[in-house]
Amino acid sequence: MPESDTVTLEIEDDVATITVDRPDSLNSLNVETLEALDGGVDEAESADVRALVLTGAGEDAFIAGADISYMRDLSTPEAQAYAELGHRVAGKLETFPAPTIAAINGYAFGGGCELAIACDLRVASERAVLGQTEIDLGIIPGWGGTQRLPRLVGDEAARRLIFFGERVDATDAREYGLVGEVVAHDQLDDRVADLAGDLAAKPAFALRAAKEAINAVHEEPQGAGLTYERRAWAGLFGTHDQREGMDAFLEKRDPEFE
Repeated sequence: MPESDTVTLEIEDDVATITVDRPDSLNSLNVETLEALDGGVDEAESADVRALVLTGAGEDAFIAGADISYMRDLSTPEAQAYAELGHRVAGKLETFPAPTIAAINGYAFGGGCELAIACDLRVASERAVLGQTEIDLGIIPGWGGTQRLPRLVGDEAARRLIFFGERVDATDAREYGLVGEVVAHDQLDDRVADLAGDLAAKPAFALRAAKEAINAVHEEPQGAGLTYERRAWAGLFGTHDQREGMDAFLEKRDPEFE
């Protein structure tokens, strides 16, 4: 893994834990952090771990999303490259050869929510808040959300979450099917450790085969959809609404869209 102050990797008892460590920025993902996260997943795979946990540092956020101050002035080609990087990380989580668990300890918005839904299992703290909030920035989910969310929560629920940019608390996220389990905040780490330990004790080859078989149901149609999403997301950069949405976010005011 490239040296990074923003992502840590710990491996213990065949379980890898990757932590995005930018608590002052609510663990938002700039290019450096995404690249470090990408490298961390690769390193965990090389170590032949039997389960992987993804989480965020601090008490407030899992991953609050992509870095909006970075995205604000991207050209379409630059946005396309950023989308490719985000898709690469999400894809590696989805196809990781062992089960992956998102330990959602706080805010999981935009790209953070997309990385969570790329994992196999999601356990949320009672404090967690999730959402595909991109619409209020004048863009759409760009790291797989338009494709993975409908298969997870159903078509209309996904449309509502994406069209309205709704932020849902942990209880509502459980009702949507966006997370599989909600626990008390101070029990999250222990519960996820128990799940990861149980998975690590299962037969690794059978688990890998099961994961590949489940993923195979979605591979062909999803591949085309993911390609379309990347292009559509990048094509929104440079539009009035993208600039206005991100300016308003950074200036802490309501946007005025065309």
